[in-house]
Amino acid sequence: MIQKRYFFIVAMFVWATVLPISAQATEDIQWWHAMGGKLGEKVNELASGFNSSQNQYRVVPVYKGNYTETMTAGIAAFRSRRPPHILQVFEVGTATMMAARRAIRPISEVMAQAGEPFDSSRYIASISGYYTSMDGEMLSLPFNSSTPVLYYNKKAFKKAGLDPEKPPKTWQQVEDYSKKLLQAGYECGFSTAWISWIHLENMSAWHNRAFGTKANGFDGFDTRLLINGELGVKHLSKLVEWQNKKIFVYGGRRNLGNAKFNSEVCPMYTESSAGYAGFKAAADFDFGISELPYWSDVVDTPQNTIIGGASLWVMAGHKSSEYRGVAKFMNYLSSPAIQADWHQSTGYLPITKDAYELTKQSGYYKKNPDMEVALKQMTRVAPSKNSRGLRFGNMVRIRDIIYNELEGVLSGERSAKKGLDAIVKNGNRLLRKFERVSKTRSR
Repeated sequence: MIQKRYFFIVAMFVWATVLPISAQATEDIQWWHAMGGKLGEKVNELASGFNSSQNQYRVVPVYKGNYTETMTAGIAAFRSRRPPHILQVFEVGTATMMAARRAIRPISEVMAQAGEPFDSSRYIASISGYYTSMDGEMLSLPFNSSTPVLYYNKKAFKKAGLDPEKPPKTWQQVEDYSKKLLQAGYECGFSTAWISWIHLENMSAWHNRAFGTKANGFDGFDTRLLINGELGVKHLSKLVEWQNKKIFVYGGRRNLGNAKFNSEVCPMYTESSAGYAGFKAAADFDFGISELPYWSDVVDTPQNTIIGGASLWVMAGHKSSEYRGVAKFMNYLSSPAIQADWHQSTGYLPITKDAYELTKQSGYYKKNPDMEVALKQMTRVAPSKNSRGLRFGNMVRIRDIIYNELEGVLSGERSAKKGLDAIVKNGNRLLRKFERVSKTRSR
């Protein structure tokens, strides 16, 4: 009896001492992100899945507000020497992060030093190329990548006498379809989210026109904007004309106008492919997804659209053991099953070829053909120097200028040409400021 009690006491002692050591050995990985609502729930699910798969590291996702707020919080945290391990940064913040080399650790470097397998060729080139340096180094991990598409209300199409399986392919057809929808009693033909990203940035790439010099900033910081050319003036002038006839209705900045589609006010809507999850949950009608319309009098066939969304940057200033945890988590996020689920649940693009093939082989696209539209649209041809994406410094602030000027044009305060000229003039000033700061940092 004494011997049993002795072994019981020893066992309890070992249990009491070993467990705290085990708990202490678990290292926290802070992941700051900008995903709210349902997407935030999915981010928490991803972190929980990784945490359950091993017992060395614990990823702690922390919502920091919208994209701008999250990036601002990350920069402030680095300056105070308390940065997160992983920071989600939207695509227009890429040039800023690239210029802040002391603040970040390139993902390819982190993976190599951690001894984790990493092959950049696994990733879909039109996505990973956005986050790759001129010398081929992958700097951040694509996470939630999207591209703009056209959503359309099939019920409204039937009511207006339109074929619900034949959405408009050109902007000329969008105008014609909108007139029929208005005649059928709808308040507008179409609206849009993210007007700068879709109707200026992607409009340029889709028609193989330069948004700026130096391959839209990929070939250097000494670049200038070119969006006040013929295509920009043509399209913006049409938006003004259409707005006066209710063919187009401006829904507000970012994606504030999404309710116009959900509530069936506007039967057509240009939005990110990642808008799928929200529309699926909120729309009480059958809708379809089609490629972004193009101007057939500008190009015979369109080029490719460019990505939006964000990538995950690894921040400097942490222990090497913690970076090993970051590397393991990045591999977990890139695994085919995780990526396929993320793509199918959210509407974001699969970032790896394996995840795309897994989704395809599962028969998902046969049952949900709309979900393949965005990827096909973006990868239809090899990107040109005009359609790789945008890499401009201060692009966050340039977008603010774009919104201000576009709203002035749409309200009738100025012409399309004057608004675009002002964007170019004031945007170029910010580009020169960013160029000066970048040169100073590199000395």
